[in-house]
Amino acid sequence: MNVLMGVGNDLRGDDAVGVYIAKKFMDIAPSGWHVIVAGEVPEDFTSEIKKIQPDLLVIVDAAIMGLEPGDYRIVPENKISNVAFSTHGMPLSFLISYLRDYVGEVILIGIEPESMEFGVEISQRVLHSAERILQILQSGDVRSIPKL
Repeated sequence: MNVLMGVGNDLRGDDAVGVYIAKKFMDIAPSGWHVIVAGEVPEDFTSEIKKIQPDLLVIVDAAIMGLEPGDYRIVPENKISNVAFSTHGMPLSFLISYLRDYVGEVILIGIEPESMEFGVEISQRVLHSAERILQILQSGDVRSIPKL
């Protein structure tokens, strides 16, 4: 079993991209996937993940990585502290460390935002990247995403 967790605030522009991807993936996910729309509180879903004990946990979130808006990368665990993830009560590095014993592999996909202003929609560049990531997830080739 694999788990996709979409993280972000759907009221803050491109910060909603993880939630957007999770909601869309619910409709197209191949068998063997469980989808969690975590929003701003991914830590609230740790018991669900511990119960499932997935082979693969993919976390998708907007991430300020110093790239062009819409660019996306796998953020290796040793680089998470160099990346800004904005709207979480618990840093994603802590969440991943906590879940390490219950998950086979964790892949964190960061998408560079264009705007995270309150009340704006997801930008077109980030939406385009979200659609591409959905295709990658559906194909099962998530490890093909370049690393930061």
